[in-house]
Amino acid sequence: MRQLLEIAEDARRVKHAVAKLGTNDKNRGLLAIADALTTHADEIIAANRIDIENGRAAGLADGLIDRLMLDEKRIKGIAEGCRQVAALPDPVGEVLGMHKRPNGLLIGQKRVPMGVIGIIYEARPNVTVDAAALCFKAGSACILRGGKEAFHSSMCLTQLMRAALEAEGLPADAINLVEDTSRDSANQMMKLNGYLDVLIPRGGAGLIRAVVQNATVPVIETGTGNCHVYVDASADLDMAQRILVNAKCQRPSVCNAAESLLVHKDVAADFLPMAAAGLAPDGVVLHGCPRTMAILGDTVLPATDEDYGREYLGYEISCKVVDSLDEAIDHINRFNTGHSECIVTRDYASSQRFLDEVDAAAVYVNASTRFTDGFEFGFGAEIGISTQKLHARGPMGLTALTTTKYIIYGNGQVR
Repeated sequence: MRQLLEIAEDARRVKHAVAKLGTNDKNRGLLAIADALTTHADEIIAANRIDIENGRAAGLADGLIDRLMLDEKRIKGIAEGCRQVAALPDPVGEVLGMHKRPNGLLIGQKRVPMGVIGIIYEARPNVTVDAAALCFKAGSACILRGGKEAFHSSMCLTQLMRAALEAEGLPADAINLVEDTSRDSANQMMKLNGYLDVLIPRGGAGLIRAVVQNATVPVIETGTGNCHVYVDASADLDMAQRILVNAKCQRPSVCNAAESLLVHKDVAADFLPMAAAGLAPDGVVLHGCPRTMAILGDTVLPATDEDYGREYLGYEISCKVVDSLDEAIDHINRFNTGHSECIVTRDYASSQRFLDEVDAAAVYVNASTRFTDGFEFGFGAEIGISTQKLHARGPMGLTALTTTKYIIYGNGQVR
């Protein structure tokens, strides 16, 4: 087992070689990885089965088991993500405009690789491939540190990716997995100054908070998702029901699933029974305000501020009846995590106010929050969804994994 410092040395050693790879070489490596994943799907599923069995024995919640599980369909989806990344334009080397100074200097900016990118994540084996593919296409080496729950899956995936690169004559050390899944290895990674150029946590609130508070290397914060669906007074109620059910129930364990429903008082009596009926087949538990409870009865649990701020990651949702668009926006901006927010409305002015005033990485009009995803946005795979405001915000694709440097052309100028 390679120790973390050895891995860091290997990644730092190859980062310049990875940065110099041409687009065709990087794409060739990504397509080889995609082929390897589909060819060896049985091996991946067998390794994943060990993680699933261990997770169930450890009492992991159903939502976490769902995040952990790999089947043939999901493996094909992961491989397709690699192919999509290969098909995307290469951001490395893009020149972001030039301007000429009065002294004749021509000054511009150029996209360049980060160098070595670290990713700490939890029980999401698909992140192992998504992160590696994006970092490789962006011209950077990566150090991946997954959770113990997905260890066997991540190890199998990493071995296949490294072998695919090596078979193509490309540097295998562009992709590295930390085999030590102890908390100590995560803490060490947070302090790999001189090795890591940036560290990205991807997981629950506890992990993200620990990295942000303890890291001495630069961090891009990806966030939890307390996402809202607000049904406005002018909403098409049938549309609102479809959006709510999709946003809450299609895959409740992910960060872009809806966790809170807000309903304008003028349509609450009509819409709340529709909402309850739509959510009932999945057994969604409602935590509601007194007005919600008065309409829906004793099946609704009383909601607290803790409920309104909670990311359930399961079949539960908070619900509040609001008097106005202003109250809805204020409530969202108080309790949300800056991820994804939706208004269902037929009023253009209301939609524009919601877009302008809600503080989140992705704001929707008449569409499910479940679309906040690199694949759905056309980025291919994603490294995570940033809820911070510096450098990157929202689904982070290739461009977010590059930085820039100034390039200056002169003709003998001195100052």
